Amino acid sequence: MKVHVLLTSLVLLASGAAFAQGESKDPLVTPKIDQREANMERRVAQGVASGQLTPHEAKRLGRGDIAVEHSQARAEADGKVTAKERKRISHLQHAQSQHIAHQKHDRQTDMNHNGKRDRQHHTSRTGS
Repeated sequence: MKVHVLLTSLVLLASGAAFAQGESKDPLVTPKIDQREANMERRVAQGVASGQLTPHEAKRLGRGDIAVEHSQARAEADGKVTAKERKRISHLQHAQSQHIAHQKHDRQTDMNHNGKRDRQHHTSRTGS
């Protein structure tokens, strides 16, 4: 009986330790921020590949990404990313995401990938 109780308690203790290791208590771990950053970089790369973004737009968006990364580095510099810092980074990422969406869906395109903005072909109305 004592062996059974001892084995049960060891199994529970080991499973609790394994569960605790799955949860990161590291104050520098920012998985949501990192995932969102990777998604935005992927969106910019996809926009360049499809021609939705011109090289100039991609360069400007890249500078915005760098600004967000600097903000994250400043937050991590003291060894702990606080809730206030996470909120600030999230706000900056949201603004950057909106910039990406706006630039991808504006009328400037580079569909032939020559590094120059394509000309828009407008049909003119003739009034009679």
